[in-house]
Amino acid sequence: MFTCVGYATEAADQPLRPFSFERRDPGPRDVRIDIQYCGVCHSDLHQARNEWQNTLYPCLPGHEIVGRVSAVGSAVTKFKVGDFAGVGCLVDSCRNCPSCAEGLENYCEKGQTFTYNSEDKVSGGLTFGGYSQAVVVDEGFTLKIPANLDLKAVAPLLCAGITTFSPLKHWKVGPGQRVGVVGLGGLGHMGVKLAHAMGARVALFTTSPNKAEDARRLGAEEVIVSRDPAAMAAQAGSFDFILDTVAAEHDINALLNCLKRDATLCQVGAPDKPLSTNVFGLIFKRRNFAGSLIGGIAETQEMLDFCGQHGITADIEMIRMEEIETAFDRMQRSDVKYRFVIDMASMPAAA
Repeated sequence: MFTCVGYATEAADQPLRPFSFERRDPGPRDVRIDIQYCGVCHSDLHQARNEWQNTLYPCLPGHEIVGRVSAVGSAVTKFKVGDFAGVGCLVDSCRNCPSCAEGLENYCEKGQTFTYNSEDKVSGGLTFGGYSQAVVVDEGFTLKIPANLDLKAVAPLLCAGITTFSPLKHWKVGPGQRVGVVGLGGLGHMGVKLAHAMGARVALFTTSPNKAEDARRLGAEEVIVSRDPAAMAAQAGSFDFILDTVAAEHDINALLNCLKRDATLCQVGAPDKPLSTNVFGLIFKRRNFAGSLIGGIAETQEMLDFCGQHGITADIEMIRMEEIETAFDRMQRSDVKYRFVIDMASMPAAA
């Protein structure tokens, strides 16, 4: 075991503070990564403040982790000391259920182990995330980083990137298709970039007309103001696929009406209240309303390789570790373009 310093909270109404804890030493198949950058996901805020009513305390968030390998176990073959590596939302799964056998550890039927706020099946206690100096992870859940990408801007790909890449790939988005992305936040800006790189004609649905210029810079060919009933009515039956990244209440039926027959709207934003669906909008066009959760490890590596081939990273704003509560407050107000990333060199040496 070795002592590690991170930032954690002991309760929903408490801020994140320096926190000292023990990490396991690398076992035969483990990789130790000294963390250089960690992205800030809206899930981190939800969990720290127990907004999903499932937080285990102390809670030490962070699942968009990149850094340099500082130690490897005797059986590790994918990494050597000095390599850059990443860790996303998962650090373990049962590895033998049908989903795991298909490389879909994100849908593990016996319960996946998340990078934080999960039972640690190896060391006991809780898993602690990337708001910390270092992490030790089985090499099977550790990812290679394309050498041509800016490391700090890669970090959000480990959640925001795979969350949007996985459904775009699953529903075979590609050239000749008209694809809508709903919302231009941390997830939405990645959805626009990835769908554009896949060859689709991308349209952004937004409530904010002032986002049009940025949407086009990111790869959207058009912008549709979803608060304009006439603009929405004009899109009826014209989309092959829509990726909805909005995590607040909104009119899902107006979006479903924009789909062609047999087309799919996939929800990746997670509103805290149910979305009311008019089933007749589905029945009469055989439309599909679906969801998607991050991605498996192989698919996450595929996403990173795709981003390396196309030069795709997240648009980020760097912060210091002690600025995390300010970043949480700004993120809740959508005051970031488009993802915060923590420079872990700012982590205190001791709690």
